[in-house]
Amino acid sequence: MTSALPEPALPEPAPAELVVPHRAPLGALQVFVAVAHHGSLSAAARALGIAQPSASAALRRLERSTGVTLVLRAPSGTALTEQGRRLLPHAAAVLRASEAFEAAASAERTQHAGRIVVAASMTIAEHLAPGWIAARGPGQASVELLVANSRDVARAVIDGDAELGFVEGPDVDEALASRVVGTDELVVVVAPVHPWARRRRPISAAELAAAPLALREIGSGTRSTLERALTAAGAPAPRDTDQLGSTVAVKSLVRAGRHAAVLSGHTVRDEIAHGQLVTVEVDGIDLRRVLRMVWSRGRQAPTAVEEFARVALTGLTAD
Repeated sequence: MTSALPEPALPEPAPAELVVPHRAPLGALQVFVAVAHHGSLSAAARALGIAQPSASAALRRLERSTGVTLVLRAPSGTALTEQGRRLLPHAAAVLRASEAFEAAASAERTQHAGRIVVAASMTIAEHLAPGWIAARGPGQASVELLVANSRDVARAVIDGDAELGFVEGPDVDEALASRVVGTDELVVVVAPVHPWARRRRPISAAELAAAPLALREIGSGTRSTLERALTAAGAPAPRDTDQLGSTVAVKSLVRAGRHAAVLSGHTVRDEIAHGQLVTVEVDGIDLRRVLRMVWSRGRQAPTAVEEFARVALTGLTAD
């Protein structure tokens, strides 16, 4: 018994000839738009820095390629036809798109070979971002790291002062796109001489709100997280507070003995390990928070920024 041989494969049909429609050259579109803006062919040629015969020839080529009479030529000047007026916004849009492409390509070249600006809130900037910068491969763009509170980080990204931001606060501005990249937990810390350091049972949210506290400034993610957590627990806003602009200053004030503070576990790890600060349990309050990467909705991120974002997403893990 013989097995049937497979049928020979039929040759693929030859593809139909690809017909590419003629595209209007950008130079001719520039002449057309310039004529509409300046009111005459001679003025358009001067504005573009070309000879008038060259401008006239470009405009004729554009009319031939489109099959549309775009301008009326007269001794008194050049005016757009009705069809020309209808097509003018489309021509202008093509030129704007071309300019945007050139700007984006230039940004790609500059950013990949130059530097990127990253803004990060203090906890992330001090304890996470240096590891991301170190983890990048050779030949990457250099990084300028701006350190600010979460509110100011968001503003820097919105205003274009930073291409990428990392924030700790519970809210994100509507002008920004965001991605949750990790979690963090705040802890209550006191000096070893503070009465809470010897306390065996947790304090309540109300006790925390009523105690002398060393807090970061308004706009910091740490403070926003604490205030929201107290509200959710039904506790009043902190009353006896001293406001400081950095985590280092907060820890120094707490070590003096009178104040408690609520800080990221990342920022007090060494002090707790060396016995300089003591953690205090709090009952009925959730001090966890998310860490977010933010970027502008209206801008295309250069390649170098995307590469840094990938490193951060890979290297950011919650403790």
